[in-house]
Amino acid sequence: MTRALPYWHVDAFADRPFSGNQAAVILLEEWLDDAAMRAISEENAFAETAFLVRDVMSEADWELRWFSPAGEVRLCGHATLASGHVILGRESGDRVIFRTRQAGLLEVWRSEAGYELALPLIGTTPQPWPEAVALLGAEPLEVWRNESGYNLFLFRDEASVRGLVPDLRALAALGDDQFICTAPGTATDIVSRVFVPGGGVDEDSVTGSAHAVLAHFWCSQLGRESFTAYQASQRGGSLTCRREGDRVWLGGRCATVVEGSYFLA
Repeated sequence: MTRALPYWHVDAFADRPFSGNQAAVILLEEWLDDAAMRAISEENAFAETAFLVRDVMSEADWELRWFSPAGEVRLCGHATLASGHVILGRESGDRVIFRTRQAGLLEVWRSEAGYELALPLIGTTPQPWPEAVALLGAEPLEVWRNESGYNLFLFRDEASVRGLVPDLRALAALGDDQFICTAPGTATDIVSRVFVPGGGVDEDSVTGSAHAVLAHFWCSQLGRESFTAYQASQRGGSLTCRREGDRVWLGGRCATVVEGSYFLA
């Protein structure tokens, strides 16, 4: 029997359709097997598809998992924001809490500027990585890394970041890490580009999890607890970042592009 699954295509961190980062959001009555969720993500061909099931453990409102075309993802900010946009558009209230398998409890709130998403702050420390640096297409000023695969490369200025032409196939061979390239911005406080070729996404459009790394780094560098950011991908996207204890609050808007049913045999 064919099942019709409620489906939304949402542009996250976007003030209009066809900008920001695309995510699919699918509501389930119970979990599908992992192979089916990966197949759906491959069919969607977005960076991530979010799958949601009502949380019966009462820790949160919904359980949330994310899949890229390459497999399950540890943490995805833009698809969480898109999920919040969908749920808050269907239900009363100004907050939704998601329980995830690898990133704990995540929240999305309504705000005057759209939504705010709370993610765990992700720290990095200075560590050289000459093999990766040689593949980015330009020499960064500093390299900051952690054991979870988040790697930050600090460049002198926005033009350097925008001009990068990395060897994506060679970067993919280093693993499913994030390669976060950043610099002081011109129209915003900071600018970035994010490459995840080993995870099936050559260049991500707007990356929430990367800004959990950027918030930890730039709040310390700037000497304040908030800043504005722009991810300079082809689609591009703007967001605000605010550090609060061990969390970062990312602010942005969402635009629903498609709403319908996903048919699954």
